[in-house]
Amino acid sequence: MHHFSQGKHTRQAHKSIPKNHFEEEQGLKGFYGPVSHLIKSKPSTNWSNIEGPLKPHMFDLVALDWTETPLKLLFNAQVEISIAAFKPKGERSKVSYRNGDGDLLYFCHQGEGLLISEYGSLKYKKGTYVVVPKSLGHTFLPKKKSLFYIVENKNSHFEEPDRGMAGRNAVYDTEAIGRPDLEESHEILKNLDDKITEVKIKRLGNITTFTYPDSVYNTVGWKGDLYPFTLDMDHIMPLMSHRSHLPPSAHTTFVARDFVICSFLPRPLESDKDALKVPFYHQNIDYDEVLFYHDGDFFSRDNLHAGMMSLHPAGFPHGPHPKAVTAVNDKTHTNEYAVMVDTRYPLMISDEAVNVELLDYWKSWGAK
Repeated sequence: MHHFSQGKHTRQAHKSIPKNHFEEEQGLKGFYGPVSHLIKSKPSTNWSNIEGPLKPHMFDLVALDWTETPLKLLFNAQVEISIAAFKPKGERSKVSYRNGDGDLLYFCHQGEGLLISEYGSLKYKKGTYVVVPKSLGHTFLPKKKSLFYIVENKNSHFEEPDRGMAGRNAVYDTEAIGRPDLEESHEILKNLDDKITEVKIKRLGNITTFTYPDSVYNTVGWKGDLYPFTLDMDHIMPLMSHRSHLPPSAHTTFVARDFVICSFLPRPLESDKDALKVPFYHQNIDYDEVLFYHDGDFFSRDNLHAGMMSLHPAGFPHGPHPKAVTAVNDKTHTNEYAVMVDTRYPLMISDEAVNVELLDYWKSWGAK
């Protein structure tokens, strides 16, 4: 469709919004497709009541029991989001685990340690993404109890985002990717109390166990471009504009066929006096939005703490809470760390997640 405009509108999105008016962005394909910006006299979040199932959800994951068996929270046929906790010398550290149903992305919310694989060892710490391709054997050896936010990619593989005219070294340089160290893993395996002789393989949701007479980690060499890797949040360089707010899609870290993963990190706020400094009111018309609050000061939302997770279904209008609009005037930088999963198809909510849902979350946009 061709660009068209009527009535009051701005020349540049997210700038020069008329006083006492509000901009709402409505976009297709997760803001990668056609987008329009509406200037409204009232924000679309000033509802007095909502009746029906299209509501926002907020879950306090801290209230859940994080165990070595991943706890499913949100899911559909393409992606599954879960949480798990791995302990030093726990059950998970005695076996090699393979997921035959899809790639796994482990995000370390707390803790530190090592991942051992057939390709070598990888270090992780708080704020590290650990990506394990489908069916690759791996074992976690935590130095400290490690809490993981896990995203399972069921129908494709994790890929890097298209950096376009920003260049191939934007967002994160390929040198920032942590690669397995085979020699280090040999030394680590020598010093383990028990040899890892069991392989547990998940396929179609069922577990099959293979037992071997000796260690399953016996690789003496390898080559290729398929292997587990890490990426620390510290090594992600957010795309920024000092003049106008960029859409969430600018913060894409990994891409799958039917969802994307974005990382929100501390950054300077926009410096132009007429620039919008808070996340804009918007409808992500095609995608469900899931945001996991990892660390920092979540200034666009009230009453949040690390370890919470929100779900804003496709077609639900949302944006900053009223307090954030005024509070941002005293800020020069954001100080938040969060992981967003945007899914092309609707997500189901598990019973475990329902049990820790804050049912009045939809009321939190009311002015106080």
